[in-house]
Amino acid sequence: MTQSQNVQLLAVKAQQALMAALRSGQLRDGQFLSMSQLVTMLGLPLSAVREAVKHASSLGLLVTMPKRGIQVMEARPETIRDCLDFRMVLDQEGARRRIANDDLTGLGALRDRHQAFREAALRGETGNTPDGPIEVDLSLHDFLAAGLGNAQLAAAYAANRMRTAIIQNARPFLQDRIISAMEEHLAIMDALERHDADAATGAIRLHYTQTLRWWGVT
Repeated sequence: MTQSQNVQLLAVKAQQALMAALRSGQLRDGQFLSMSQLVTMLGLPLSAVREAVKHASSLGLLVTMPKRGIQVMEARPETIRDCLDFRMVLDQEGARRRIANDDLTGLGALRDRHQAFREAALRGETGNTPDGPIEVDLSLHDFLAAGLGNAQLAAAYAANRMRTAIIQNARPFLQDRIISAMEEHLAIMDALERHDADAATGAIRLHYTQTLRWWGVT
């Protein structure tokens, strides 16, 4: 491997490690840290971490503050509203395209997963399930995003998915919200199965509105 290839490989590893830290909540919303702290956390060379920070900053996930360090995106009300609104619009279009293309492969398994998680939540047993509420919640949104069939929209969706992950990690899911969110998702899936685009987009909008309300954003 040439030196150039090695540098590129390290940059990719740093980017993947940084995204994983943001997605998992190891790096929290609004958190300040120095570049040296981030290098230690990721366990990769400074030059590679700098490239990863530049990339994350371009997506709005981090803010580089001269002489102060790095700050993770803050889950402010306006940020929450914008990210969830962005997701809603692309979710709605993804639903329309899946219905128009009769592309609902995998929806049955997704429904089963949601129903099982809802039943576990009703029993207060979500802590014993293999997936957490965020993973189950995102599974439907990922399904809708995959229906867009457009590389540029998919890339924009993926970047917003990271911003949404930072927001979700800022506050734990309450049991009541897990149950209502699963029910809202199941209503979206019902509409998809009926090939009712208007009902699907309406159910997606309701889910957006209820999620904003849960976050206390009007």
